[in-house]
Amino acid sequence: MNVPQGDLLRKRVVTDLATPLAQALDAAVTGYARLEPGDTLLLDAEGVGVITFEEGVPVVAYHTGTDSGGTDALDDIAVAGPSRVALYELDGDSLAALHDTPELRVPPGLPAERLAGDPALAERTREAAPESRRRAAEQEQTGLAAVEQFLEDGDRIENIRERAHDQAETRAEEWGFDLPET
Repeated sequence: MNVPQGDLLRKRVVTDLATPLAQALDAAVTGYARLEPGDTLLLDAEGVGVITFEEGVPVVAYHTGTDSGGTDALDDIAVAGPSRVALYELDGDSLAALHDTPELRVPPGLPAERLAGDPALAERTREAAPESRRRAAEQEQTGLAAVEQFLEDGDRIENIRERAHDQAETRAEEWGFDLPET
């Protein structure tokens, strides 16, 4: 992921990633944050995280060490300990191509939840997000909840397996295959 160089707004070492996320939100930053975890600083580990913002609301996440994007990148960025964070301002046109990459996008409040464990900041971020992003995140959560609910229904899954097995036996008989006894 190539992000053009922006104008540095602030650079510091933080122990709580809620601080730079809240600063970006409060200042309505359009740009990006470069998050270098403490293990990179101290242990010569590889990879930094990048989160882009549009008017303070996170849009894209990427981790250079694992080459992961979106929610997977947030998992890779979330490490314990201090992180060096640099917050850059950059015009929205320079970020447009990145922001249009679905596999890199993150729901507005998710960075605050995963990286900072701050539900209040996550809610503030969701409220600041454009309506279209809020709706897309809600639809994604609704779809995920429906899948999770379905997967937890063991009886329903067993019923589907039995029907599939019965259909397979019927087709096998129609086509003249001999099935092993079960």
